Amino acid sequence: MLRIHFTPADLTRVRLHTEPDPLWEVVCSLHRLQTTQGRRAHADWHRATRRVLAGTPLGKAVHQVLFPVLPRAAYFPDFLTPYEAVDGLSRGLAAVVDTPPERIAHETRTLRRVTGAPSWVARLTERPRREELAAVLRAYHEAVVAPYHDRMCASVAGEWAVRARLALGVGVDGLLGGLSPTARWRPPVLEVDYVADRDLYLQGRGLRVIPSYFCWRTPITLVDGTLPPVLVYPLQHGAPSRGEVTATASAPLAALLGRTRAAALQGLTAGATTSELARALGVSPATATHHTTVLRNAGLITTRRAHNAVLHTLTPTGAALLSSGTPRSGA
Repeated sequence: MLRIHFTPADLTRVRLHTEPDPLWEVVCSLHRLQTTQGRRAHADWHRATRRVLAGTPLGKAVHQVLFPVLPRAAYFPDFLTPYEAVDGLSRGLAAVVDTPPERIAHETRTLRRVTGAPSWVARLTERPRREELAAVLRAYHEAVVAPYHDRMCASVAGEWAVRARLALGVGVDGLLGGLSPTARWRPPVLEVDYVADRDLYLQGRGLRVIPSYFCWRTPITLVDGTLPPVLVYPLQHGAPSRGEVTATASAPLAALLGRTRAAALQGLTAGATTSELARALGVSPATATHHTTVLRNAGLITTRRAHNAVLHTLTPTGAALLSSGTPRSGA
């Protein structure tokens, strides 16, 4: 079990990411390829990724380079998920390349001891080898993670809306409570089912909380407790909407032509529950549910359950459509 100990100062320094972290998504997606766990929730991604990688140089590099340094195991090197990735993939990969060789040597020795990684990982202390690794990470991200960027952003945006509402209504208990079925908030300690038994003392540094699309069941943190504290936790996946699994959304989008549905999309700009949307539109909850179902099937909104309410938020596609003025003109 992982026990994260908060001080009063830490409770004011909890930060929830509003966008996916590209390198954490790379790591977690590689873990999905190395196990059957979570495969059903990511079935369409897994099938597409297998097709993209099969028989290609990138597929070979994934198996021979990325799997050994990022195994789905009790340990993988912290330097591959640097803080700088919060500013994007390029900044994160630059930080990987710039990692001091002394730290690389320590972490790769640990990797070899724990997982039996091949001897070549020790050469990552050499900058050219890290540049080669960064190139493979970038190619993998562009091939199989970036195409799902909008879907990941929609899931994270929905989670952020849920957590923000809970934080405003309940405080930090609402933010930290219920992050994952495997996490329990027992103030001032967050208990997380984990691969090892350890304590993480924040000591006023706060905590970065990162919702992850590809993380599955068990949250993840850095091994080195001296690094800026972070907790990556899995988003809850429901069945994908029709808009996520079809090649075109032209038929569902045609259903948006109408005053009430356009007003519903506009009313979800800041997120709303079904009852809130019904009151704003002046319709029954059943009618509001019908409109949100159409919008969700068109891939324009995402829906999450927040305690006893259902919260709807815009996807990037819905926000782009709304900003274009199309729904407004219909309204």
